[in-house]
Amino acid sequence: KCAHLRLVCQAEQKPYYTSKLWWCGITLLGLGEVGNFTAYGFAPITLVAPLGCVSVVASAFISVFFLKKTMRTADILGGTLTITGIYLLVTFAPSVPQELTARQVQNYLVSWPFLVYSILQIIVFCILLYFYKRKAVKHIMVLLMMVALLASLTVIAVKAVSTMIALSVKGKMQLTYSIFYIMSVLMATSCAFQIKFLNQATHLYEATAVVPINFVFFTTSAIISGVIFYQEFQSAALLSVFMFLFGCLLSFLGVFIIARNKKEEHLQIPFIDCGHIPGQKLTGKIQPDSHSSCYGTLNKEDDSVKRQS
Repeated sequence: KCAHLRLVCQAEQKPYYTSKLWWCGITLLGLGEVGNFTAYGFAPITLVAPLGCVSVVASAFISVFFLKKTMRTADILGGTLTITGIYLLVTFAPSVPQELTARQVQNYLVSWPFLVYSILQIIVFCILLYFYKRKAVKHIMVLLMMVALLASLTVIAVKAVSTMIALSVKGKMQLTYSIFYIMSVLMATSCAFQIKFLNQATHLYEATAVVPINFVFFTTSAIISGVIFYQEFQSAALLSVFMFLFGCLLSFLGVFIIARNKKEEHLQIPFIDCGHIPGQKLTGKIQPDSHSSCYGTLNKEDDSVKRQS
């Protein structure tokens, strides 16, 4: 974001990929995702997925230094709630053995709870896809629910792939099993379709609405997947489950407070001042119009008067 804003302010417009700052940001994003992928191999899904709220809190505070945003009371309150929720998540996360072999993944894949869960997911996804394709319903809830349903498959596949790679590195080779490649294909495919629907949502709606709703939907679907597929809360105490869910609730609330009423910053396209036009009382301006085929149009006198008033 900082790189894009700097490029717009330059007299000579250059492509964003020529900016060293942009490449630095992309590199950091890539490293973060590698760390996120690795975390699934060493911790339960029900812990890793909710901790994604750290990025929302970090973005709110880092934007103060890089984008010169104003620190709001809502940011401090939301950050406090989120950090409290994170503490509860880490404290009461389920303790499950993380050595997940290929044979265990195969057994989980054909277990009846996951099969029932998969059938329900497919039915709901097909209904949403019908409204999206046939009825042209592109409501934010429809789009992000499809993202969440795909995300549940993604986190299952990511954890399986990450854990099997970790075990192989330790000397217990798991990459010779076909389930490893099946999960790799599932991970890549579900990620690709997630990007498609999430991109559609961010195109139609503001990020301040998309980010918190997507976080809540994604985290909820990930926790449900961890509980059903990997049975992560199988032997957990009732108090631990309650405190864990309460930590999730605090994190959700914190993210919503941070994103609430935060104005989008649009990149301003400078207008072209064509000077005084003969026969017009006011100075006309040609403004590029992104929604029409022509470059720009002259404002009528009455429109100019209305705009000035």
